[in-house]
Amino acid sequence: MRQPLGRRSRRDGTRLDGTGTPVSRDRARRRRGPALSALSASRPAALAERIERAPVLDRPVRVLSDTVVRALPPGPRTDALHGVPFGQPAHPALIRMPLGCWTSAVLLDLFRGTDRAAGTLVAVGLAAAVPSAATGLADWSALHRHQQRVGLVHAISQAGATMLFGASLLARVTGRRGDGKLLSASGLAVATVGAYLGGHLALRLGAGASHAEPIDHLAALGWHDLCPLDDLPDGHLARRQLGYLSLLALRQGETVHVLSDHCAHLGGPLHQGRVVTVHGALCVTCPWHGSTFRLDDGAVMHGPATARQPAFESRITDSAWVQVRPQARRHRARPEEAKPG
Repeated sequence: MRQPLGRRSRRDGTRLDGTGTPVSRDRARRRRGPALSALSASRPAALAERIERAPVLDRPVRVLSDTVVRALPPGPRTDALHGVPFGQPAHPALIRMPLGCWTSAVLLDLFRGTDRAAGTLVAVGLAAAVPSAATGLADWSALHRHQQRVGLVHAISQAGATMLFGASLLARVTGRRGDGKLLSASGLAVATVGAYLGGHLALRLGAGASHAEPIDHLAALGWHDLCPLDDLPDGHLARRQLGYLSLLALRQGETVHVLSDHCAHLGGPLHQGRVVTVHGALCVTCPWHGSTFRLDDGAVMHGPATARQPAFESRITDSAWVQVRPQARRHRARPEEAKPG
């Protein structure tokens, strides 16, 4: 049977190209190498992207998300799970404990006489998995749908890893050390898959990163004209442009509060939010996920946002124009933190 052009080969194994010219093995390998390397390198990312676009996950995502939202109403407990007191998400920091313990346990299993130490690390990792899961669920419940799809598979992977390490600890306690080691190795493999999806969620999809527009580079440029004072409705949120930056402005008489308009959590339009009072401070609440920021300095009053909202100083010129410049960051205690007397 005649072979198609480009696939024929001589009896000595030398491949021929479409014109019948011999192709050396090194040349053939160079042709295949970049394509195969790119394909193999992109497979994990392609899988994660397929999960993003999998509507079949929407129903379990909706059910679990609604359950978590009902279990975690806005308040200090939920803020702590998001990491508001720490100024950054708590989950990425806490998840290092179980993963570190479990990785160390699997490594210790390679050596004799370390069974007790490995078992202790497995147990510590299981204990640390509880707060890690709680913080992860809190953050996950306030994400966009395509992010939640990836987060759901990430959570399933980590739950599976936790179950395998739990079974490993049980096997070790009952004297089945070989089974315990095998279960730990399997658990670490599953946890590695979950960790990859967690990295995709954080680094590719921006979950946990600040989505507010950067403004620090404007500080050295001084004051900037924003708009005439009369163009701002008194007592109502408004959006105004400063070059390519979108700003939120709230006028109260001769005072104008100005923040970056893109919410630090996931970029929601703050000018479409609500003005509220929290602990005596005037604040704005994001319409997407309820993050609440103090209007005079952008401090986070309620999560899920953990990063401060970029804030501006403002002044009114003699010609009744509003001018702004980036506000120098300063710490100011929350009203409930101030000491009496």
